[in-house]
Amino acid sequence: MSAPGLSPRRAADPAPVPDAWVQALSATGVEREHAVARLHEMLLRVARAETNRRGARHGISGPELDDLAHQAAADALLGVLAKVGGFRGESRFTTWAYKFVVFEVSAKVGRHFWRDPAAPLDAVEQEDRLAERFGFDPAREAEWRDLARALRQAVQTDLTDRQRQVFTALVVDGVPLDVLAARLGTNRNALYKTMFDARRKLRTRLVADGYLPENSARRS
Repeated sequence: MSAPGLSPRRAADPAPVPDAWVQALSATGVEREHAVARLHEMLLRVARAETNRRGARHGISGPELDDLAHQAAADALLGVLAKVGGFRGESRFTTWAYKFVVFEVSAKVGRHFWRDPAAPLDAVEQEDRLAERFGFDPAREAEWRDLARALRQAVQTDLTDRQRQVFTALVVDGVPLDVLAARLGTNRNALYKTMFDARRKLRTRLVADGYLPENSARRS
């Protein structure tokens, strides 16, 4: 007979099987060390693939690109280990872990791109993205480079650290919103609000410096 209050089917349901990765990373001694080493190798492969894909757009190559991949993999590993206890099994563990390294690559490549406000945009894709997101007039393409320098400066001086982090990930590197939300432990609505506030600040600064018409700030 089944237990009181339980249907025969529910009573027979097996207990969930813990993920092997979670078990190994939550263990101690040699088992955990081996799991951490395997996880780092996996994250480094993903980091190298992501940096190679993104690096050309930002003029990053060679040892500097490989260094970014190693940094991203190391930071992603720390992030996964810190949050492995909260893994709920809603996706494969490797899929969940990949989100950490994708975010770290995006953040590091983005910081590289923005750290030099005087550096010109040298990729048409970047110019097109900025033009699309901020409503720049295509007929004034010759002015985009100057405006891009002003925008980089505004990102550095007018945004909070959180706004700069979200703006760089979403606008510059095109990190998917769900990936960014998962990595930051937040939700889509919170990211929308952060981006809205960041865009408003940037438009206000560009209007004040004469790069955008005054009604642009009101529209944002």
